Amino acid sequence: MEQSSVSIAFYDTRNYDRDAFTRENRQFLYNIDFFDFHLDEKTALTAKGYDVVCAFVNDSLSAKVIYILKDCGVKLIAMRCAGYNNVDLAAAKEAGIPVVRVPAYSPHSVAEHAASLLLSLTRRIPQAYMRTRTGNFSLNGLTGRDLHGLTAGILGTGKIGKIFAEILSGFGMNIEVYDVYPDTAWAEAHKFKYVRLDELFKDADVLSLHCPLTDNTKHIINEQSLALMKRDAVIINTGRGALIDTKALVYSLKKQTIGGAALDVYEEESRYFFDDWSVDVIRDDTLARLLTFPNVIITGHQAFLTSNALQAIAQTTLGNVKQFIESGLVQNEVQ
Repeated sequence: MEQSSVSIAFYDTRNYDRDAFTRENRQFLYNIDFFDFHLDEKTALTAKGYDVVCAFVNDSLSAKVIYILKDCGVKLIAMRCAGYNNVDLAAAKEAGIPVVRVPAYSPHSVAEHAASLLLSLTRRIPQAYMRTRTGNFSLNGLTGRDLHGLTAGILGTGKIGKIFAEILSGFGMNIEVYDVYPDTAWAEAHKFKYVRLDELFKDADVLSLHCPLTDNTKHIINEQSLALMKRDAVIINTGRGALIDTKALVYSLKKQTIGGAALDVYEEESRYFFDDWSVDVIRDDTLARLLTFPNVIITGHQAFLTSNALQAIAQTTLGNVKQFIESGLVQNEVQ
């Protein structure tokens, strides 16, 4: 198949997606159509006539969607993200449609955003910004605390978790880490300490989540793990929303048994994130309640959003398509 004859349907796209992929496509010359709506059971038929569909984190690739894609003639599912928990892999395998992903783009972008969230939360930057915008330069209620000397607990030591641990080490924090596949050589080189999961919860002044979402990690932050944590500990989540049982987190925030949270992801985010709800009603009571806490910061899944990361995502995604077309084998296929 000639590259110029390959057609790709992109779902749930925004201007930054279109710009990045259009620039990168100059060397591939694929026929690309960008859709701003999600891929799901209602929209899957729009893939008819396309060779490849490119999806994102909040698209739904259930078994029903995948079989519709197969009937539409789709030959490849290209995820332009690292996660694939929204894809029914068993159905894709049965349908004979390979699934590829972007296993790493710019781990620094996510780690640095996590650091930004932590500093903003502990130094009350959003409140200070809003005050000075209205001419209020009072410091009452803006007292923060030093990170130096505190203990950071890093749950998951993949590329992002490692970079974040090293960033926080630069602040003079004590670093404790947990991973089911520990990299002891890395930890020893940096004088970081692998601990049991319950120890991590008990010791952490800052707990940051960088593990994948699996059956074992879903709601790993729950009523029991929150009860182990210090009353002034803060939680940072730039991983996956469902790592946290959000209702349990809200309860802890209400009872003031946790110090705060900074979240770039939310377990029910697909309805709201990436869209403008500023003139509408948010009917998700849990999300609405989270937004009322002064010690909670929420960003709309933007940790990945740097020009460096967008370029890398586009390069890898279109490179995955090229590999598939030329050989049928893809280095970044999800098995």
